[in-house]
Amino acid sequence: MANRRSSPLFCYLFRPLWRVLWRALLALGVLLTLLILSLKVIDPPIWSWLIWREVTTPAGYPDNYRHHWVDIEQIPVKVQLAVVASEDQRFPLHGGIDLQAVREAVEDALDGKGLRGASTLTQQTAKNLFLWPGRDWVRKALEAPLALMLEGILGKRRILELYLNIAEFAPGVYGVGAASEYWYQRPIEQVSADQAARLAAILPNPWLYQAQPASAYVRQKADWIRQQMQQLGPDWIERLD
Repeated sequence: MANRRSSPLFCYLFRPLWRVLWRALLALGVLLTLLILSLKVIDPPIWSWLIWREVTTPAGYPDNYRHHWVDIEQIPVKVQLAVVASEDQRFPLHGGIDLQAVREAVEDALDGKGLRGASTLTQQTAKNLFLWPGRDWVRKALEAPLALMLEGILGKRRILELYLNIAEFAPGVYGVGAASEYWYQRPIEQVSADQAARLAAILPNPWLYQAQPASAYVRQKADWIRQQMQQLGPDWIERLD
């Protein structure tokens, strides 16, 4: 009997399909590369996480979202350091993916402990820019190549600038500029180190936690962040390219 996979009919049917798939993947890769290249000079007016919120409109989401861009030079180092200390202390060191954290998360998942977060700031930025909410394996798998592309094209400082400007800090409140006005009624340039730590403390779930007034959990988390900020020091931010 002829090998079905080597039969002329099989080749006739599936080779064109493979060519179409390969070309589609190539076109997608080129499109993503051009899109990420544009982020070197263009501050994104819209991103995936914002689109999902606007389309799905969860309960408690405001009629109008808040956002205004703040250049990295105007964001105090203490704000940058607070977010790095809270979310990804190895941010200056890794290439977009923290392999040790990923390995530990996969081992926990295989042991039945559930899929826990192991995302770097770069992966979180990729998620906010291009992907969707959730904790499924498909999204986690897509984060990895996107994170590598962001690191290779944009560099650390631009990635941090993007993250600080598009992360959600309260329902419908995006970026540290809008978050500072929303929580403290002052521009981000005037926040204290404690206020910066509280902004970072609510990032895991800004729909549940408040920066002002701070709950006991947020207060405890902010105190821990302040300790980490002191240990890392402002030079940790200066290490970014």
